[in-house]
Amino acid sequence: MKKLFLFIGLFSMSFLNAQDITDALRYSQQDIIGTARFRGMSGAFGALGGDLSALQINPAGSAVFLNSYGSITLSSTTIDNEVSYFNGFSNTNSTNLNFNQLGAVFIYDFYNEESTGINKLSLSLTYDQTADNADELFSFGQSRNSIDSFFLTETQGLPLDLISRRTGETVSELYGFLGETEGYGPQQAFLGYEAFIIEADDPDNPDNTTYFSTIAPGVFDQEYYYESTGLNGKFTLNGGAQINQNFYIGFNLNSHFISYDRVTEFFEENDNPGSTVNQVIFTNRLSTSGAGFSAQVGGIAKISQMVRLGASYESPTWYYIEEETTQRLETFDNSNGRTLIDPNVINIFPEYELRTPASYTGSIAILFEQQGLISLDYSYKDYSSIELSSDFGNNFSNVNGDIDTNLQGVSVIRIGSEWRNGNWSFRGGFSFEESPYKNDLILGDKNGFSVGAGYTFNQFRFDVAYDYTEQERIERFFPDSGFNNSAVVDTYRDNLTFTFGMNFQ
Repeated sequence: MKKLFLFIGLFSMSFLNAQDITDALRYSQQDIIGTARFRGMSGAFGALGGDLSALQINPAGSAVFLNSYGSITLSSTTIDNEVSYFNGFSNTNSTNLNFNQLGAVFIYDFYNEESTGINKLSLSLTYDQTADNADELFSFGQSRNSIDSFFLTETQGLPLDLISRRTGETVSELYGFLGETEGYGPQQAFLGYEAFIIEADDPDNPDNTTYFSTIAPGVFDQEYYYESTGLNGKFTLNGGAQINQNFYIGFNLNSHFISYDRVTEFFEENDNPGSTVNQVIFTNRLSTSGAGFSAQVGGIAKISQMVRLGASYESPTWYYIEEETTQRLETFDNSNGRTLIDPNVINIFPEYELRTPASYTGSIAILFEQQGLISLDYSYKDYSSIELSSDFGNNFSNVNGDIDTNLQGVSVIRIGSEWRNGNWSFRGGFSFEESPYKNDLILGDKNGFSVGAGYTFNQFRFDVAYDYTEQERIERFFPDSGFNNSAVVDTYRDNLTFTFGMNFQ
């Protein structure tokens, strides 16, 4: 059957799971992704420059290049999720390949011994992946909370006549009507009622507004599967200049994009005495796309032959985001068999705006002539300043209030070092990022380290890096609903990155 496309009513936006703190935060964060040299030093390049991915941190870094240069980067990421859910423990491992960097910088050198003012100009065009949205996890365990509370919460207070099909009316037609006129919540109520999870206290009264669950209390065997794909990235137009040999300035104009697709499937089974429904399978799909704009400015100063200082500012990113969802609910009754409710409808939600936090970075680097260097970056972002809004009159006051209450300013520290031996370079780094939540049990601090090496021959350079990060989080199955079960997830990411670069001037 061909899917129907449905534009959801405006007021439903306040409940849509895709627009909670978790997803607003996802689109506001940027990972350490880029060239192998950049990743090998954990991204500590704010006072160094001379690498195309370093422009993510400080746009003045383009003017540090001595020659015009281009590079391309590929990486392999392995994600290991260890999940604890009540008495169950599981491990999910997935690997994906990414083309995560491409760019070139063009250098126009005016320097001579008598020149003052501008010694060099730089112009660069780059693409950088800023986040990998690929993830996969599986959890299982026994709980005394049933998913019936999700549907019961949405159903209480609604008139029975609203969520009951008329003679000849199809599931798709009523599901679509509710989305267009009542919103996301009544759609969930209809699914639960149609699948016999929820029944009316007075089934013969169309004005009935109270309901009960057909799933009896007891123990429930539950499973939850989550898989997401996609990435966030940006295209950057950069300009820079070297002034009086010792100062570098630069700016970035960034065009961002978001691609995120997620499918979740929740399974529940029970043999509790008195249960009419003994199995539930609830499947939800979300597709998100977005585009945005930001700007950056920065500077680098050579304090001496040994010391360099850097400072940069990145504006908020202003995104326009669109989302689509589909749903499917299946139940099984040990006495009467299986019921499948598949509306075959794509819910299309009105476009909304997301403003991410601004970022401030200060950097210092110590250079030991041509032998090596040590670099330190400190960045600050206030995630409580994230804001959702809409040109369609949608009310995001609850979500924005939750963001202001639960999120906080975050410090990020990156330390990197590089040492040279002939044509070889050897690198290492460490990174630490505070949790954006005031309660770090929801999402913990992120820690990581990196190592790498590079080899230069003629005008070519080949770099390789390995980096590792770990972070703990709570995965809430159905945020902001009557069913609050969640799993504890420990995530370990291993990245292997390869970059090929070439001087062409």
